[in-house]
Amino acid sequence: SLPAKLINGGIAGLIGVTCVFPIDLAKTRLQNQQNGQRMYSSLSDCLIKTIRSEGYFGMYRGAAVNLTLVTPEKAIKLAANDFFRHHLSKDGKNLTLLKEMLAGCGAGTCQVIVTTPMEMLKIQLQDAGRIAAQRKLMAEQAPLSSSPAAAAAGPAVERRPTATQITRELLRSKGIAGLYKGLGATLLRDVPFSIVYFPLFANLNKLGQKDPNVKAPFYVSFLSGCVAGSTAAVAVNPCDVIKTRLQSLQRGVNEDTYSGILDCTKKIWQREGPTAFFKGAYCRALVIAPLFGIAQVVYFVGIAEFLLDMLPKRQA
Repeated sequence: SLPAKLINGGIAGLIGVTCVFPIDLAKTRLQNQQNGQRMYSSLSDCLIKTIRSEGYFGMYRGAAVNLTLVTPEKAIKLAANDFFRHHLSKDGKNLTLLKEMLAGCGAGTCQVIVTTPMEMLKIQLQDAGRIAAQRKLMAEQAPLSSSPAAAAAGPAVERRPTATQITRELLRSKGIAGLYKGLGATLLRDVPFSIVYFPLFANLNKLGQKDPNVKAPFYVSFLSGCVAGSTAAVAVNPCDVIKTRLQSLQRGVNEDTYSGILDCTKKIWQREGPTAFFKGAYCRALVIAPLFGIAQVVYFVGIAEFLLDMLPKRQA
């Protein structure tokens, strides 16, 4: 049933995000730093420096936004894919690869309604610590440097904006469109991701089914979600880098600004080289693999069906 699908998707998202959020924060910071202003050299370096400067809970900055919006986001994504698969297979035959890709495309398109504002707010909160640390470093180096940029950095005053403050400011200055900055880039990332992920997961999951009418064991669904998720994540990482850069409202010292997808792509290619499009790719794979592995296990095990079945008994 649709309520069960939505509950399953929501529970899956909450569990997955809680487990992998620190890696996602490192991914955002690694993708946003540009040549000449590098604060972190790797995933572990980013996490260690974050804990030292911001404490353990610094790794979860922006998690509240994700935990609030990931329920509708994952619910829409998983339920939409099932909806399109159901309507594309009315003849009772197995879906062709093309129809599986079309179902994934539909799911990816539907989810951006929630994904875009969620990512927009999350990125501001995740990257605030990097910008503050960079300004602090520039301020410390200013007396020893004749660089105008370093001198202009001034004393470091870390601002900790909240999601509510950012939302109010965007709505006040730009209206609802402010929360949907980077919508095109989000579509560019999420639609290809779903086109790759859902058919790959479905076919890998089938390999573990002894009978077409019986669900695959939970570990098969988990491994299928991990493999399909990490594969799709790395494949669309260049789009994720562009999306992250476009949605960042604040920039570090001497960092580029972008007017759109093509401008962002051109500047990254010219100034940072093609390898920059794969910044944070391994972080994203580490985030997406368990996130979607957990999501598919929860979704296919059917926790919601159990909860919904218990409701009449409790009422009685």
